[in-house]
Amino acid sequence: MSLGSGFSAHLCRVCADVCKACGDECAKHDMEHCQACAEACRKCAEACEEMATAA
Repeated sequence: MSLGSGFSAHLCRVCADVCKACGDECAKHDMEHCQACAEACRKCAEACEEMATAA
């Protein structure tokens, strides 16, 4: 990110997509650790989207 690579925004969007997919899958399961994982994935996706916008 700090080097201003033309790939930064794309990589951040890919990361966000993967985190969203992971969060969606984990959210399907009622177990506590799956719900915690889903929340962590959602937060990661949000952070990656913010970074993609800033890149």
